[in-house]
Amino acid sequence: MTKGEIHPEYMACPIRQVISQFGDKWSMLVLYTIYKGGKNIRYSEIKKEMLDCSPKMLSATLKNLEKIDLISRLMYPEVPPRVEYSLTARGQSLMPNILSLMDWAKNNFDIAASKLK
Repeated sequence: MTKGEIHPEYMACPIRQVISQFGDKWSMLVLYTIYKGGKNIRYSEIKKEMLDCSPKMLSATLKNLEKIDLISRLMYPEVPPRVEYSLTARGQSLMPNILSLMDWAKNNFDIAASKLK
C-alpha cells in the first residue's frame, strides 16, 4: 500500500458499515418509533413523536431506511394520499440490538454523565 491509501480491512469493518448505513442522528429513533407504533404507522404519527426532527430530515431518513431495506413504505391510492411505514424483516431483526443498546444507555447514562462533570 502506498502512503495515504486506506487498508481494505479498515473499510470493511462491521461498525463502519453500520455507521455508514444508519448511524446518523435520526435513523435509530425513527426505527424505534415505527417499532413501538405497531405494524403500520403513518408519517404524521412518526412526526408527532419526533418534534425536534425537521420534516425535510424525517423524509430523508425515511427514504434512506427504505433504500437499505429496514422499513417499507406503502402508499394507498387515495385523495389525499395515505402513506404507512412498517419495519421489514431485516428491520425487525435489528430491533433486539437497538433495544439492547437502549437498555445499556438507561443503565449507564447517569454514570457517563457524572464523569463528564
